[in-house]
Amino acid sequence: MENLIITRKQIEQAITYPEIIQAMEEAFYNYSQGKSVVPPVGNLNLEKAGGEVHIKSGFIKDDDYYVVKIASHFKGNRERGIPPGNGVMLLFCQNTGKLVAILHDEGYLTDLRTAAAGALVARVLAPQKINSIGIVGTGRQAFLQLALLKEVTDCRDVIVFGRSKERVKEFGARCELKGFTIHPSTSLKQLAASCNLIVTTTSADRPLIMAEDVREGTHITGVGADSPGKQELDPALFKRASVVAVDSRSQCFQFGDTAHALQRGMISEDDVVEIGDILADASLGRRSEGDITIADLTGVAVQDMAAARLVYHKVIKGACIA
Repeated sequence: MENLIITRKQIEQAITYPEIIQAMEEAFYNYSQGKSVVPPVGNLNLEKAGGEVHIKSGFIKDDDYYVVKIASHFKGNRERGIPPGNGVMLLFCQNTGKLVAILHDEGYLTDLRTAAAGALVARVLAPQKINSIGIVGTGRQAFLQLALLKEVTDCRDVIVFGRSKERVKEFGARCELKGFTIHPSTSLKQLAASCNLIVTTTSADRPLIMAEDVREGTHITGVGADSPGKQELDPALFKRASVVAVDSRSQCFQFGDTAHALQRGMISEDDVVEIGDILADASLGRRSEGDITIADLTGVAVQDMAAARLVYHKVIKGACIA
């Protein structure tokens, strides 16, 4: 099957939520065990258009493929009536360099693997009893984070913060159709104090969740600060955390919320552990229900490799090809 083009619709039909979560678990484990090669991220900031483009690539050493991904986000697209995110993944043969498949996912697979990573770290690091989930943001990633969290927690009580009342209302209606009870909030302070599982999904450039507002026993997953200049979490929050977990130490030392905490001297590099290492040794994770834990997800190409491979294998088995 040469130069197979796989559409977003086919991708949505091909894989289940449990499958993508499992793929992320394997990806993080392989990454931290040194079984993958991931070059530095390429970033294009298109200030005139308010856009950002991320170029990621990588491969697993004993695998058959390597991946190159281009994913973009243009804030102004909402006003144009088109989705802000877009992208494509290119899957190549690791032995010959031949293009195997074009995954025209329109950014969906990137969003899905990010949400799957959020569900995975919640399963590994969040307290056993989740009273309320706090979601900061109302976009596609916020929705997918909740959808994937259904796979790892029974909690359906959600407090949502967003800048637009209209978008919060629309977001809440969609989530309620998925079985969640939604409580809009106009206060990040109130959200942080009320929830013991918090997920931030914005493109903010300054802290949203402050250290003094977070109660003991809370897990926070930050997925929005995925490039230089972005920030969602108060650096002082890292000083309170018993566990600071990241997808990639080398990457998160360069940008993301962990980088801000390091620059402010709130933590040292020795305080930071990779998610893959926690998967290999659970003693590196949460030790008590009173711990504050943080997962800083900046997105690693090994996730794209695992997601693209999963889709390709499912599709060539005939699940989604007419």
